[in-house]
Amino acid sequence: MTRFVSHLEGGIDGAHLPVDELQSLHKDRPILVRYDLAAVGKSLTKEKLKSRPETMWRYRELLPYADEKQIVSLGERMSPLLACPRLGAQLGLENLFIKDESQLPTGSFKSRGLAMAITLAKQFGVKRVALPTAGNAGGAAAAYAARAGMECYVFMPEDTPAINQYECALAGAKTFLVNGLINDCGRLVREGKAAMNWFDLSTLKEPYRIEGKKTMGLELAEQFDWQLPDVILYPTGGGTGLIGMWKAFQELRELGWLTTANMPRMVSVQSTGCAPIVRAYEKGERFADAFPNAATQASGIRVPVAVGDFLILDAVRQSNGCAIAVDETQIQRALRQSVAAEGIPICPEAAACVLAAEQLLASGWLKRDEKVVLFNTGAVQKYIEAMKTDLPRLDKNQPIDWSSL
Repeated sequence: MTRFVSHLEGGIDGAHLPVDELQSLHKDRPILVRYDLAAVGKSLTKEKLKSRPETMWRYRELLPYADEKQIVSLGERMSPLLACPRLGAQLGLENLFIKDESQLPTGSFKSRGLAMAITLAKQFGVKRVALPTAGNAGGAAAAYAARAGMECYVFMPEDTPAINQYECALAGAKTFLVNGLINDCGRLVREGKAAMNWFDLSTLKEPYRIEGKKTMGLELAEQFDWQLPDVILYPTGGGTGLIGMWKAFQELRELGWLTTANMPRMVSVQSTGCAPIVRAYEKGERFADAFPNAATQASGIRVPVAVGDFLILDAVRQSNGCAIAVDETQIQRALRQSVAAEGIPICPEAAACVLAAEQLLASGWLKRDEKVVLFNTGAVQKYIEAMKTDLPRLDKNQPIDWSSL
């Protein structure tokens, strides 16, 4: 197959880097994949796209893999874009949608990024990978590494949700619980690199996970018939998805595929328990300081320091968006309200986006008639701690007062 990658680019300084070498960071910052978009435009049309299978791999001209036969896949279908009229009415929004990533193979949006990262790692001959994780990334890495016949090491905080712990081990990954946060786990991955000869799959520490996450934006544009929404609410830990979507929208605009000039306002959603991006945004800074004593039930956004912080903040500001921290104590309430309203199994991170919509509406930043998309990044079934409910009991041997049920 023809590949349209033109070069790799240092995210911090724009330096051109070779494509056909295994890359990690450049000047300790992320590397981005760039494409010959003029050539892509000559090869790919919207009509041609319609005839392809509805998977994340359908956008191959805008993706970095070189050999279609070597894709490492578990069947990544396009995730549904679901209208949410009842939840929207409760919040005061007339056009609310949820992009439901919980329906991907490993139950979260991490399927996209890790499928792409493992595919490229395999094509470069990598035999062993390692990563820190706050939750779903570990399970996805373990699953795709198993699919590729690759050895995988996962390091996670000891209070990571139990399902995330179990799924890593079940897929054969060597899984370790660490008495610290995800950045402590990341330090262990770095320290073990020389001794263990593994490739570091940490968020944004290789160029390809972001390209898998980018397909969320490509799908969203196609599902809205190339007319993007007004606002996108995105739960932000490492921020790969937000950066990837903004990259996708820029590429589509350069291709001339978007039917409106306006780009979505990107909202980076965090919790008051861990909000390094929000603090940097409010201070007008491009780089974020590590957030002290990070703690939130939304484990996927418990990232006290992100290597791609400047790329997140660039996307937020370039899009005229914002970064917002929601009340940690209200996440459970928003989660239960949302699932009961629409039946979509949203995770705590997505519940944080529901709270962000409430706050932004109340402040007037968000208008009730705007088209708003929030991302459900994972299935609530993976968060048994968040689902726990004390249910009433019935005695089969006693008469039931049906009017009291």
